[in-house]
Amino acid sequence: MKRKLVYSDILRTVWKALLSQIWLLAGLTIGITIIISLLFIFAVPAKGETLRMSGIVVFAICFFLCGIFYMGFLKNCFQTLDGEEAQFSAYGQVSRKIIEFIVAYIILSIIVFVGTLFLVIPGIYLALRLQFFVAAMVEDNAGIFESLKRSWDITRGYTLDLFVLSLISIAIFMIGMIAFLAGIFVAAPMTELIYCATYRKLTSPIAT
Repeated sequence: MKRKLVYSDILRTVWKALLSQIWLLAGLTIGITIIISLLFIFAVPAKGETLRMSGIVVFAICFFLCGIFYMGFLKNCFQTLDGEEAQFSAYGQVSRKIIEFIVAYIILSIIVFVGTLFLVIPGIYLALRLQFFVAAMVEDNAGIFESLKRSWDITRGYTLDLFVLSLISIAIFMIGMIAFLAGIFVAAPMTELIYCATYRKLTSPIAT
């Protein structure tokens, strides 16, 4: 029996969770954005200068930190869905998975790129099917190939549903940007909560 992905149920769950910790999640989003932005500013060479080794190092550090911040924020989103307060310790916990995350991300990027070469649609399909590898790492401590396989398995038969949810997330993000940009700091955590809630729904036992 196939479980149902009811969009309204997912959005209702996400909205309730978001309201419970909206200031904390928005604050984390703002803080992470500022840190990453400052790192990129220092890494970008001044006009007329070439990219130096120091800039490359900063870019590498930024990439690592982006991965840690993203996984840590997802961990916070899972905590929020559980009715718990988001913990800063989550970022230290997920930092041990950063190398696995980067390797899996590179593998996914290559797969999606190759799929995109075939008239784009295969690339979108593969991205939708493999998108939950990060959630599997954060939530279930899965490894590189285990996380990719888990995402592939749980999304079988749900491609259209996931495409619709992706469009909903994009719409929410765009509305946040239109709302004087400040709304993006509410829209961003909401889209990640949708991602986490969908993963939870796909991995939950099927009701009989």
